[in-house]
Amino acid sequence: MPWKGGNPNSVGTNVPKPSDFFECQKCGECCKGYGGAFVNDHEIERISRYLGIQRERFLCDYCDWSGSRPLIKMAESGYCIFWDNLCTIHEVKPRMCKIWPFIESILVDPSNWAIIKSMCPGVRDNGNLDDLAKCVRNVLTEYDKP
Repeated sequence: MPWKGGNPNSVGTNVPKPSDFFECQKCGECCKGYGGAFVNDHEIERISRYLGIQRERFLCDYCDWSGSRPLIKMAESGYCIFWDNLCTIHEVKPRMCKIWPFIESILVDPSNWAIIKSMCPGVRDNGNLDDLAKCVRNVLTEYDKP
């Protein structure tokens, strides 16, 4: 998982690290069946540029809408349209994908981690929900930096 501002796994020993809780297996389970990933204006521009297409074409060809918010389409297979045994836009994937599985809902209800663990073979359960919450906050803060 790429990080702005350094490697989050190299922080002090008392700070919980993402690798304490998760190691991506590149299985694509997080890329399927959940309705798509929301994209913001910055992500739309970045992905469009990466694909070499205009913003309007990206929105038309690669996005569905949930209310007024664009989200990346799902293919008939149930996977994200950018999944082809690996993420084909990995370098520019949306924040929603980059932070997985460290999502906001874990802070609302830590038992959501068990649900995520049941779907994702890379999730580890070390039993320390306080450390998990700290880790989630750190990940979310890191990805909210401009």
